[in-house]
Amino acid sequence: MIVVTMPEVPGYRIVKVLGVVKGSTVRAKHIGKDILAGLRQIVGGEIKEYTEMLSEARAEAERRMIEEAEKLGANAIINVRYTTSGVMQNAAEILAYGTAVVVEQSI
Repeated sequence: MIVVTMPEVPGYRIVKVLGVVKGSTVRAKHIGKDILAGLRQIVGGEIKEYTEMLSEARAEAERRMIEEAEKLGANAIINVRYTTSGVMQNAAEILAYGTAVVVEQSI
């Protein structure tokens, strides 16, 4: 599956637009890691526990988006975007979305 943030895939032409596809997940860290993150917030610096959580969540949201596109028969997703929103304290939703298309190589 070709996944791009651009409205087209260089070297390919879009032959069919299948529609919007999306994947999302809501993630929260374990209370022990939340305590560690709170301590890091006091002294400053990267909060690695949350960086890891959001990285894993983006990968899962993207995997789910690709799975939806495959079910439609797509071989590419264009205009991919990611959004994050808090749904409760220490939990975030990650949404990946784009347009599923069928592309073929340009001659």
